Amino acid sequence: MSSFKNAIPRRAHKERSQPHSRKKFGLLEKHKDYVLRAQAFHKKEEALRKLKEKAAFKNPDEFYFKMIKTRTEDGVHVPESEANKYSPEELMVMKTQDIGYVLQKIQSEKKKIEKLSSSLHSFDDDRQPSKHIYYAEDSEEAQEIHMRSAEVGEAPHVTVPKRIKRCLIACSLCRKMASSYRELDDRKNRLQGLEKLYMDMALQKELQQKKGRKRKLRDDEKVCPTSKRVYKWFSERKR
Repeated sequence: MSSFKNAIPRRAHKERSQPHSRKKFGLLEKHKDYVLRAQAFHKKEEALRKLKEKAAFKNPDEFYFKMIKTRTEDGVHVPESEANKYSPEELMVMKTQDIGYVLQKIQSEKKKIEKLSSSLHSFDDDRQPSKHIYYAEDSEEAQEIHMRSAEVGEAPHVTVPKRIKRCLIACSLCRKMASSYRELDDRKNRLQGLEKLYMDMALQKELQQKKGRKRKLRDDEKVCPTSKRVYKWFSERKR
């Protein structure tokens, strides 16, 4: 019955369009358009109601310093400048905490580099001193040494030359070692950046704490040539 009902041609119902006399008003609004417009209107109406209620219950004696310290430009609120928000003592304490954090990260990176280097050395130097070591020039000679030692009952540790090691680069151990070496290089670069940052922060702290007249040395005045900034304090006569 349902297939027969679908076989009967039915009239295609079309949405009503805007009459010709009202073309200047644009497209004819449908029900879904009205729903969206009504929801937006009621949302704005509710926001205005809450603002009016908040203004009605506001304490007339309420006062904040930002009421007189802040300003508006073209109707946009401009926040108060935070240039002098902290005193010099507070800034010094915060910089000291930052230097301590950087120093902690430097020590952590050094420990990780040392641990990773030791593991890589154990990978590279896998020899056992308690066993005899046989050296083979190629894979055929290595296989021959294995067969010869199997007859005697030994289990030699064969050291393969570097040119034969290159053929084993596709193995999982080699891939793991390559990944470890890349991680080691990245950590060394990160450590260099942290040490440079620590030295710059320590220099800034010393310049702030140490009193007296000082000047920056030129490149020809430096005892040890370096690209870093070097300052010299003038000697002062003490009473």
